[in-house]
Amino acid sequence: MKLLLKSASFLFHPIWMPFAGTLIYFLVTPRFFPLEIVKAKLLAIAIMTIFIPVVFVYMLKTLGKVNDHHLKEIGERKLPLLFYAVLDLVVLRYVLNTFDYSALYYFFLGIMFSALLALFFLLANIKVSLHMMGLGGLTLFLIFLSLHFDLNLIYTISFLIAITGLTASSRLHYGAHSYSELGIGLMLGFIPQVGVAFVWL
Repeated sequence: MKLLLKSASFLFHPIWMPFAGTLIYFLVTPRFFPLEIVKAKLLAIAIMTIFIPVVFVYMLKTLGKVNDHHLKEIGERKLPLLFYAVLDLVVLRYVLNTFDYSALYYFFLGIMFSALLALFFLLANIKVSLHMMGLGGLTLFLIFLSLHFDLNLIYTISFLIAITGLTASSRLHYGAHSYSELGIGLMLGFIPQVGVAFVWL
């Protein structure tokens, strides 16, 4: 059980969620996209939302700005979150557009707002769960996607809900967050996706 809880924190880390949402979108959307375009978009988003943030955090660790990649302290999370929000803006500006990738574009817009809201809470000295924020945003995006395209994603959504519960248990078990921090994180994942859904849904 301990191994399962420990694995959940890594496997469902928030850094994977934007790429996971993008991959699922291209797998289930009824719209046609050439395979080369899909590969190019996936690679660009992987670079912007996974590889560059990882390098940035390890650079901060080398400079002594953070203790480790877990970013346990509130002060350690501020610069990475701001940097991540800027990377989301780059994705919105240069990788996606509202005409060809409307749902995906607004998914990333919601992610950027979530990151900025989390940063606002950090400035108020309130730590939030980024794991819950990422999983909450992804789950709601898939729910809206299923409604928009009339898709049966019940198993995927049910899996994500179960995983969210498992990850929350993991964060509590290892003392990474309190119940309130998990709840706030979940809300910060939900609210921006609800807001942008009024535009594209």
